[in-house]
Amino acid sequence: MSDLSPGRAVFLVARREFLVKVRTKSFLWGTLVIVAVMAGYVLLQAVLFDGADRDRVALSGQATVLAEPLRQTAASFGREVEVVDATDPAAAEERVRSGDVDALISGAPDALRVVVEESLGDELRTVIDLIVKQQVLDAQLAEAGLDPAEVAKNVAEAGVEVVALEPGDAADGQRLVIGLVIAALLYYSLLVYGTMVAQGVVEEKSSRVVEILLAALRPWQLLLGKVVGLGAVGLLQLVLIGGIGLGLASFSGVVDVAGVAGGALAAGVLWYLLGFFLYAMVFAAAASLVSRQEELQSVLTPISMTVVVVFLVGFNLMIADPTGTTVAVLSVLPPFAPILLPGRMAMGVAPLWQVLLAVVLALAAVAAITWLGGRVYSNAVLRTGARVRLRDALR
Repeated sequence: MSDLSPGRAVFLVARREFLVKVRTKSFLWGTLVIVAVMAGYVLLQAVLFDGADRDRVALSGQATVLAEPLRQTAASFGREVEVVDATDPAAAEERVRSGDVDALISGAPDALRVVVEESLGDELRTVIDLIVKQQVLDAQLAEAGLDPAEVAKNVAEAGVEVVALEPGDAADGQRLVIGLVIAALLYYSLLVYGTMVAQGVVEEKSSRVVEILLAALRPWQLLLGKVVGLGAVGLLQLVLIGGIGLGLASFSGVVDVAGVAGGALAAGVLWYLLGFFLYAMVFAAAASLVSRQEELQSVLTPISMTVVVVFLVGFNLMIADPTGTTVAVLSVLPPFAPILLPGRMAMGVAPLWQVLLAVVLALAAVAAITWLGGRVYSNAVLRTGARVRLRDALR
């Protein structure tokens, strides 16, 4: 063995793994592709959100007097109506057919005619119906000698008092989306970089490079350095993707709870570190049992399937009921916590005691898995040829 201190030895291995991986084209292009896809998705959502509560309506003939009532009534429903004058009804119908405007309204205010391309949206239909009814009501009030404006004022002042026992958060939907995105990013990072650790172990073992390395390092130093180095690569990619995605979403207006998203990203970093050490040690130990890349999948499949099941079960539980007992219990258990708890924290439904309990359990699991995985790795990494049985590696 060399005179390198344990910390120095781990650092050198980690630095080599990090620099080699971040300089590869697969890392650079993979990160760029993910960012590009995410940017495209955010842009699409921004376009959809921008037009989701907006209608473009053409008014023709007598209906032009309804421009302001149309805007005001639509605003009461949280919608925006852009009104354009249509001096030529035939040309206006062509604009409807081409999708340039959503509807053409013509006719007398109390008997409107609406032309649409396929169908009239429910909210816009409700707005138009209310205007027609209001026009008829105003006419009859005037005939009865009453002031329609005074009646409308009295009606507007009438209302009900609503007392919410458990007021909801208007940003709950965005919190849910942020939580699910963080869970998906963590799932991707844990699975991809855990598998990368396993592939590196088998590559060094099959090429006999590990024998040269272990002449200067202890097995646990080599294993820990590899896990730390590749974990740092995954962390870099996670922060890049999450940070760029957060910036794009905030800039485009898709997300207006940037503080929550920033906190969710910070929680994601914490749980990535805990989850990566937990799963990467298992991946590395399993990979040390075989000597060829062709045999690797057979030992990784049970671990990969566990990660997939954890993600799918947790993802669906969070969508269905993020405050339920089942998801609360699972989110504090080490296999589920790295994926579930950051999402629940982003939604604001994970109490502090659950977070602290999950961190303690995760740290205990990481310590246990590190010891067990290190033992398996030390006993199996120098054995070539036939697959090493787990029972033999634990002796």
